[in-house]
Amino acid sequence: MTAKLQPCLWYDGNAEEAARFYADTFPDSRVDNVMRAPGDYPDGKKGDALTVEMTIFGMPFLLLNGGPMFKFTEAVSYQVATDDQEETDRYWNAITTNGGEESMCGCCKDRYGLSWQITPKRLTEYMSQGGETASRAFKAMMEMKKIDIAALDRAVKGSAT
Repeated sequence: MTAKLQPCLWYDGNAEEAARFYADTFPDSRVDNVMRAPGDYPDGKKGDALTVEMTIFGMPFLLLNGGPMFKFTEAVSYQVATDDQEETDRYWNAITTNGGEESMCGCCKDRYGLSWQITPKRLTEYMSQGGETASRAFKAMMEMKKIDIAALDRAVKGSAT
């Protein structure tokens, strides 16, 4: 069933591969349907995947094999709120290995160019407290690629070790 509103992500011929990666990486995720071309067309042939309907973290997505004209940018990213360092590490490593790319402050890109923010809930909690707690957490985060929860805790307590 098509959702009333869902993100449509544009891929260059590898939407089905990306969908399988996301389904394997994130819980409550699955490939729901692959629409295949009923005949040959200028950029492909009969049987090629045109769109992939999928669920990621329980949310509907449409992945479109639209071609190379439009690329992902950091202007759109998906934030994953993690409960602990193990979960943070698991998603970070899955996204950044095999062609992915690390960035700063918990941001990274998968091998398809889609940007993700792997954000421990502890960071969000510290930031929402405001004041010195938020300042210390923010300063520590600005020095990190993957967020290190223990380092955030130390920074908030005012300890460098």
